[in-house]
Amino acid sequence: MKTVVSVSDQELITRYLKGHENSLGVLMLRHKSRVYTTIYQLVKDRDVAEDIFQDTFVKVIDTVRSGRYNEEGKFLPWVLRIAHNLCIDHFRRGAKMPIIQPKDDDTDVFSFLDLKEESVEDRIVRLQSHQKVKQLIQHLPEEQREVLVMRIYGGLSFKEIADVTEVSINTSLGRMRYALGNLRRLIDKYHISL
Repeated sequence: MKTVVSVSDQELITRYLKGHENSLGVLMLRHKSRVYTTIYQLVKDRDVAEDIFQDTFVKVIDTVRSGRYNEEGKFLPWVLRIAHNLCIDHFRRGAKMPIIQPKDDDTDVFSFLDLKEESVEDRIVRLQSHQKVKQLIQHLPEEQREVLVMRIYGGLSFKEIADVTEVSINTSLGRMRYALGNLRRLIDKYHISL
């Protein structure tokens, strides 16, 4: 008998369709962290992220139950694409893309820049600089900002980003390259030192 860990996503879906209700629960638990993190990094609001996360899995359940799921072997990218589309829908309903705020914990993407012990003064300067950079990210075109956020904050690979945004890997890479180039120009323009 296979352990739950060794059972593929597709096999769990097949089991679910045969009446094993807990198989879908296993799938959700397997991918919960990745899906929620991706949503949260896009919307930057825990309540909204939880709502979109729930909506994502309601849509997944409806699609699987109706027999319309046919993404064999690509369950996670399919779920991430649903979550991504629901995030876009959220912003289209009138919400603005949030300004990324600096964090006080070690999960901040910019916290790795200087590993030596820093003074209070150095920390204040660094946090102000990073806050300015995060605000500059909001001035990037939406497609570039989206790839940058999913890659840096969501930890997605370029293949996963390509699957979620329904573009080629080369397009994802290109958008990231343009985003970083545009960000560098903005940093130079506003004389922000890191």
